[in-house]
Amino acid sequence: MQAMMVGEFGEPSSLAPKELRDLEPGPGETLIGVRAMGCNFFDILMVQGRYQVKPPFPFAPGREISGEILKTGDGAGGLSAGDAVFALLPWGGFATHVVASVRSVVRMPSGMSFDHAAAFGIVYQTSYFALVHRAGLRSGETVLINAAAGGVGLAAVQIGQALGARVLAAAGSPKKLEVALSHGAEQAFDYNSPQWIDRVLEATNGRGVDVILDPVGGDVFDQSLKCIGFGGRVLVIGFTSGRIPTVQTNRILLKNISVIGLHWGIYLERDPNLVRQTMSALFALYEEGKLKPLISARFPLLQAAKALEQIAGRHSVGKILLYPGE
Repeated sequence: MQAMMVGEFGEPSSLAPKELRDLEPGPGETLIGVRAMGCNFFDILMVQGRYQVKPPFPFAPGREISGEILKTGDGAGGLSAGDAVFALLPWGGFATHVVASVRSVVRMPSGMSFDHAAAFGIVYQTSYFALVHRAGLRSGETVLINAAAGGVGLAAVQIGQALGARVLAAAGSPKKLEVALSHGAEQAFDYNSPQWIDRVLEATNGRGVDVILDPVGGDVFDQSLKCIGFGGRVLVIGFTSGRIPTVQTNRILLKNISVIGLHWGIYLERDPNLVRQTMSALFALYEEGKLKPLISARFPLLQAAKALEQIAGRHSVGKILLYPGE
C-alpha cells in the first residue's frame, strides 16, 4: 500500500509518498480499499503542526475516505467485505488502504457515489450540528453563511435552504458568489466590498440576520457582527483567515446575542449517538435531492500537496478530492 506521509511538521509540499506494509484489521476494525479521499483545511494545519491533534511521526493526514471493505476483524457490527462505505478517521486517510474502527465506518446510501461519500461526512455534519444542534435555526429565519462557497459553507447553504430558512451568502469573489447562488442562496455579497455590510442590512430591512455561520474569523468575523439582529446567534466554526478574533462583550449585551462555538470532532467521543442520528437526517435529505456535494477538483494521491495548496490559496470551491492511482 502507498500513503502520503509527513516526516516532520512543515508545509504541504513536504508530503512524500511511502510504501507501507499491508494492513490487517483487528477486532472491531475493517480494512478498506480507498476509492476517494476528502481534503480539508485542517489537513493543512495538521501537516503544519498547528492542529489540536498532533499524530506521532511519520503519519498521513486525511480524515475522510470512501471505498470498499476488503476484510473485517471480529466484531464488525454487521459490516462485511464488499460493502461500500465511508469512514471518518483521526488521521491516515491519504493512503490507498486504511484500517478503520467500525464505529467510524458508515454504509453509503444506495445511489451515493464514492466521490459524494468522501465529500459528505465532515462538512455536512459540521454544518448540520452548527445550524440545528447549536444555533437552533428555524424555518423562516434568516441565516448569513460566510465563506459560502467552501466545503462547510456550501453545505450550510444547502442545509439552511432545506430547513426552510432564508439563506444569505458571503464570499470573496464573483465566482464564489455564483456558486453559492446556484446552490440555494437567495442573495450573495462580496466581503471584499466596503459596502457589503450595508447590503446585508438592506436585504433584511435594517433588522439584521438571525444566525451567522462563520468559518473564517479575522476581519470577516468582525464585520459580520454588524449584521447580527437583536437576539441573534453567531456560530464560530473556524479561523481559515489565520486570525482568531475577539468580541467586545458590550456588543453581546446590547443586542442580546449569543456567540456559540462548535468543535464537531469532539462529538465523536462525547455523543456518538447524536452523530449517528445526524447522519440519518443528512442521508434523508440527500436521498430527497436536497443535498449535493460540489466536487470542484480531483487529484491523484501523489499530488496531495497540490490539492492542499489549492485550499490554502483559497482557490477552491466546494470539495477537493484525492484518488488512488496515477
